[in-house]
Amino acid sequence: MAKQKSTKFSLKDHLFNADRVQFLAGQFSAADRRFDAVGFTQAVMKRLKQLELKQRIVHIAETLEQFLADDFQLAARQIIAALPAELDPTKTDDDFGDFILAPLGEFVVRRGIATKDVAMSLKTLKEITKRFSMEDALRSFINAHPEKTLRELEKWSTDRNYHVRRLVSESTRPRLPWSGRLTIDHSVPLPFLEKLHGDSTRYVTRSVANHMNDISKVDPLLVLETLARWRKAGRQRPDELEWMCQHALRTLIKQGHEQTMQFIGVRTKPKVTVSPIELCQSTITAGQSLEFAITITSHRDESLVVDYVIDFVKANGSHSPKVFKAKKLQLRSGHSVTIRKRHPLRAGATTYTLFPGTHRLTIQINGRSWSTATFELSC
Repeated sequence: MAKQKSTKFSLKDHLFNADRVQFLAGQFSAADRRFDAVGFTQAVMKRLKQLELKQRIVHIAETLEQFLADDFQLAARQIIAALPAELDPTKTDDDFGDFILAPLGEFVVRRGIATKDVAMSLKTLKEITKRFSMEDALRSFINAHPEKTLRELEKWSTDRNYHVRRLVSESTRPRLPWSGRLTIDHSVPLPFLEKLHGDSTRYVTRSVANHMNDISKVDPLLVLETLARWRKAGRQRPDELEWMCQHALRTLIKQGHEQTMQFIGVRTKPKVTVSPIELCQSTITAGQSLEFAITITSHRDESLVVDYVIDFVKANGSHSPKVFKAKKLQLRSGHSVTIRKRHPLRAGATTYTLFPGTHRLTIQINGRSWSTATFELSC
C-alpha cells in the first residue's frame, strides 16, 4: 500500500476558509436580510486561497466594502448588528475569539479613520473586541487621533468587560508582534498600566507584563522603578505580582541585567561550580532533540536562574544566539543539583528555519555564561 503524504498544517487555511467566510456572511444576512450572503462569499473565495494570512484579512475587508453601506456610520451599525454573542465574561484567560472577525477591524480602519467618524469607529472596535481582540486596528487610531483615542482608552481601563480592559494595554504596547509601531512615547500609556496591573484577570495582567517587557528593551530602569512602585502599592496579590514581575523582566533576566538581578533577589556572581555539559549525542539531525545534562554545586546559599543559550547557525554561516529557560531554584551551600533538558529541533517549523553546521550550547546562570559545548546539526 502506498504511503499517504502527511498534510502540513496551514494556519491561514484554518482561520480563513469557506466555512468561516460563510459564517461571517450568515451573521450579516441574519442581521439584515438585504445583505447578499451568497455574492459576498463567492467574491471572497474567488481570490482567498492564493493569499497569505494578513492578505486574507485585507481582502475580506475590501470585499465587505462592496456589500455594506457606503456611509460609514450606517456600515458601522451593520457591523455591530451582525456581531455574534460576546465571549464568556466569566472566563479569565485564553479566550481570544474568532479570527474571522479580524477583517471587521480592518474595515473600520479603512473606512472610519476620518475625524468625523472616530467616535463611531472606537465604539465599533470596542464592541468587536468583546468577540475578537482589536488591538491591531486600534493602533491606527492611536497614531492618527492620539488625543481622542487615549481619552477613550482611559474610560475603557475600568470597563466591566475584561477584553476591553486588556485592549487598553495590548493596543498601546510599544512592540506588539505583527503590528506597526506607535508614534506616541512608550511612557504615555503608563497611567493605564498603573490601573490595570491590579486587575483580577490573568488575561489582562499578562498583557500588562508583556507591555512592560516591551518597554524594558528601551528603558529598563523605568520598568524597574514602576514594578518597585507596584510592589509598595499592594493593589495586586503578591503571588500574581511576582508572576508579573518575572514575566515583565524576562528579557532583562536573560541578558543578566545587573539591577534586574538585584530586583529579583539573585546575585550576578554566584559561588557555584558547574560541571562540563554532558551531551547525549554530539551529532543531531533536524527533527531530533538536543538532550543534555549539567550538575551545579553551590558553595553558599544561592538563588539561581538557570538558562541555556543555543547559538543557531544562520543561512550566511554566522550565529544567532537564543536564550531558553531551564530552571529557577534555591540551592543550599554544599548541595548539588543535576538539571536535564530536552530541546526539540523541529524540521519544517513555521516560526524558524534550521541550517546545518556547528551549533554552540552555553549554560547561563544569573545572567553569566558558564559551561559551553558544541554539537553538529544536519538538515
